[in-house]
Amino acid sequence: MMAPRLAPCGLAAMTLAGCATFGSGGNDPVQAMAGSWTVDLRPELDVDPYSQPMELRIERGGGVTGSFYGSPILGGKAGTGQGRTCVAFRTSDNSGPYHSSACLQGGTLVGETWSEGRDFMQPWTAERN
Repeated sequence: MMAPRLAPCGLAAMTLAGCATFGSGGNDPVQAMAGSWTVDLRPELDVDPYSQPMELRIERGGGVTGSFYGSPILGGKAGTGQGRTCVAFRTSDNSGPYHSSACLQGGTLVGETWSEGRDFMQPWTAERN
């Protein structure tokens, strides 16, 4: 039996059902997310402002480090697919892990954070500093 022929983008096509690109330098679109951001964490847009800083460093290969809400990013990945450029990562506090993800829309990151330990999910947006 012959092995299945891989799509031009290799194993990613089999595992992700499509081609994804991950930080490889040059004109890499995921690098557009690197840098300092101010995250708007208001639960509703008509309440007093509440923001926190986020720093994203995107490594060659798509690994993500940095910090969010005063906590180091413990694990993360950036990539592109389906016409989107996105990042996902994990932070933690005494209540447990926080899982965050966001996609770049124009110059804004549109994301959400889920805390299982604190039983909440918070949509957010972030603007570049």
